[in-house]
Amino acid sequence: MNCILEHFQTEIVIKHSRFIAEVFPVESQSKARELLKEQKQKYFDATHVVHAFVIGKNAEVLGMSDDGEPSGTAGRPVLDVLKGSGCTNIMLTVTRYFGGTLLGTGGLVKAYSDSAKAVLEITKFEPLIEKTEFKFSLPYDMYEKIKYHFNHYHIDSIKEDFTENITISGIIYAEEFSNFKKEIEEISNARIKIQTC
Repeated sequence: MNCILEHFQTEIVIKHSRFIAEVFPVESQSKARELLKEQKQKYFDATHVVHAFVIGKNAEVLGMSDDGEPSGTAGRPVLDVLKGSGCTNIMLTVTRYFGGTLLGTGGLVKAYSDSAKAVLEITKFEPLIEKTEFKFSLPYDMYEKIKYHFNHYHIDSIKEDFTENITISGIIYAEEFSNFKKEIEEISNARIKIQTC
């Protein structure tokens, strides 16, 4: 399974109708709902904002909507393209601005499928790796020593807060977390306690 890390967008025009296709990384249905709401607000003047999503380690959570297009002509084709992409934790929206020419059911299916394929063609994927969020505090005199050990692990989204002590948070590959935790605790003689978020 693959996933995406960022938003991608493309647009195609078919018989004067604009189809704006976008992909977003999502990890839950509630995040997908939130994103859909934002898209509908952003494109309040559009004719339709069709969506589909695939979520879960095994792509087991699926959802879609035709958003007023004839049943089965919009959300289903987009979802079918997504399911065939080998990607999970992804939401794809296709926003349509009607151009005055009816496309018919076959034309709609093709338009929405082609829009979904077009955005996936420019999307950058990476293998889905389970990650763990962590957080810990440390005294200033241990900062350099501890920070050096970060280089041995796959850690990103690091945030540092310099107050009375230093609070560090980040995201690490889940399979590396127990070794990382053990190493940091050994270096600090158990003065540092790592929490998962």
